[in-house]
Amino acid sequence: MEDLLSLSKGIPLDPLPEHPGLDSTVPHPPGRPINLTLNEKKLAIKNSLRYFPSSLHSILAVEFLEELNKYGHIYMYRFRPIHYEMKAYPIEYYPAKSKQAASIMLMIMNNLDREVAQFPNELVTYGGNGSVFQNWAQFHLAMKYLSEMTDQQTLTMYSGHPMGLFPSNESSPRVVVTNGMVIPNYSSHKDYERMYAQGVSQYGQMTAGSYCYIGPQGIVHGTTITLLNAGRKYLGVETLIGKVFVSSGLGGMSGAQTKAAYICGAICIVAEVSPAAVKKRHAQNWVMEVYSELDELLARVRLALKEKKPLSIAYQGNIVTLWERLVEEKDIQIDLGSDQTSLHNPYNGGYYPVQCSFEESNRLMVQEPVKFKEMVQETLRRHTKAINTLSTRGMKFWDYGNSFLLEASRAKADIIKPNTDGKEFIYPSYVQDIMGDIFSLGFGPFRWVCTSGDPKDLETTDRIAKELIERLRSQPGVPKNVQQQFNDNHLWISQAGEHKLVVGSQARILYSDCIGRSELAVAFNNAVADGTLSAPVVISRDHHDVSGTDAPWRETSNIKDGSQFCADMAIHNVIGDSFRGATWVAIHNGGGTGFGEAINGGFGLFLCGSKLQEDKARMMLNWDVNNGIARRSWSYNDNAENTIKRAMELDSSLKVTIPNHTSEDLINSLNF
Repeated sequence: MEDLLSLSKGIPLDPLPEHPGLDSTVPHPPGRPINLTLNEKKLAIKNSLRYFPSSLHSILAVEFLEELNKYGHIYMYRFRPIHYEMKAYPIEYYPAKSKQAASIMLMIMNNLDREVAQFPNELVTYGGNGSVFQNWAQFHLAMKYLSEMTDQQTLTMYSGHPMGLFPSNESSPRVVVTNGMVIPNYSSHKDYERMYAQGVSQYGQMTAGSYCYIGPQGIVHGTTITLLNAGRKYLGVETLIGKVFVSSGLGGMSGAQTKAAYICGAICIVAEVSPAAVKKRHAQNWVMEVYSELDELLARVRLALKEKKPLSIAYQGNIVTLWERLVEEKDIQIDLGSDQTSLHNPYNGGYYPVQCSFEESNRLMVQEPVKFKEMVQETLRRHTKAINTLSTRGMKFWDYGNSFLLEASRAKADIIKPNTDGKEFIYPSYVQDIMGDIFSLGFGPFRWVCTSGDPKDLETTDRIAKELIERLRSQPGVPKNVQQQFNDNHLWISQAGEHKLVVGSQARILYSDCIGRSELAVAFNNAVADGTLSAPVVISRDHHDVSGTDAPWRETSNIKDGSQFCADMAIHNVIGDSFRGATWVAIHNGGGTGFGEAINGGFGLFLCGSKLQEDKARMMLNWDVNNGIARRSWSYNDNAENTIKRAMELDSSLKVTIPNHTSEDLINSLNF
């Protein structure tokens, strides 16, 4: 495609492009509070100007200062490309010497697609501040490097900044990404705001800054599995037909809740304060019905309960308004509850106070941040009170890894379990109580992208995956709990096409274990080689996985040996992936729980049909899963111990230290 040739040109300077203004047809984030000193402001302008020749500094300095004062960050809107549509194009359209590099260009542009990204003009993919780049100059420069690079070079990305191409070799990653990797003592939210405003660091979330986001589908499968297993654990049922699930958020990740609940057969109500987010998910058929009046909404819920039909509803309003009304409506039993507001970012658009409108909140968070914080914390206390009341009536509630429990505790809400010295919450994290055991079996969010952009290729990969699961689950010696996961995933992949989950690139997610991931990668690679698939496939996973993330309030919340606050697993994972064959790797500070609250990493691997890529996939995926299982086994998880022992039986070169178990009676008998 001729328009994409400009990707190889770098930052457009001659002539300097006309300022396109903000695109009024897409959402934009609220402004950011400006807490920089005068010298820090000067440094922010200086840092931005270093991307441009000095002859342009007098023009751009004024413009960048205006952006900094108005938005709290310098996005360099003038350089936002407008002569081509930002989306994932077929891989052959990209002007690149390396096909591996072309696949990364495709993935980056998918993350910035207006149908995919939360705030595309600001380079934010999801979560309110999950950034691909800090500014548009970085986008242009990265694309230029990717178009030039060969398979003997590696591009290093420092929090969105392309540091440069460095000599490497064919077995090395083509790109190495770090986001927000700051010294631990400078890893507070306040530090992040300062460094982001100065243009020296960014919050990559998980798959935003690692170029592996595939739209809300990327989380819908995990949410489906979470709800299915919540039904089994809390309600003793295999289906959620006739059950009511209530939560909040219709953003990039949270938007999956309504689709997942519908797949499980539930009646789902999700509150969302942003009209644009509600409109987007309704237009994409991820929400069936929208209500802004609670009387009408509750009448519809009563009808759905009577009919016992699945239903997904968006309530356009504040989640606390909804919860407090549900407390009053004692004839409606709420069975399951959660929350997916972006509480990793509570005071800059991640959570909205119930006391004022959406628009007024956006003003207050910038102009009166102290008052806004007080209102948010009061809302969190009311939020918790309503949930506590409904829990006494039988509702099962869990934290969805969005820092709800953490921020509610900081707001002095009634959320702490008695007699725990303030160290335990009265509700579990969903990983701690539901998904942790699944991770410990090695199952996690494996995903792939068909770089042809052809839906027929995606259908073919779905068929390959379905047939593989059928073969794996019929093999002798498969444990019962693994068999159940295979069955859930077989149901998912069998129905994936009819649920119309694709937003952006032709991509799919499928929870799979180590054996399944390796076999799928080999099968896809073979299908590319023999022409069954028309173009290469990129495989990846969410960072929210068996080995990818250390986060004490989410991914490692079920670690019981005290190491839930340690990040060795995530760091080892990204290093190990890098020399075992990954096409690109990423390591981030933050993730879904907030800056300073997690370390998380991911990878992308390009499958072009070659024997070399098959060998890389086998080697890397074996490590990428078993690293986390070994760590979970060492921290006394029975599922993980059994899983890693089974893995060692299948591979004689794998040797893992297994814990010796201590008698609790012995420990308790000691004279402490």
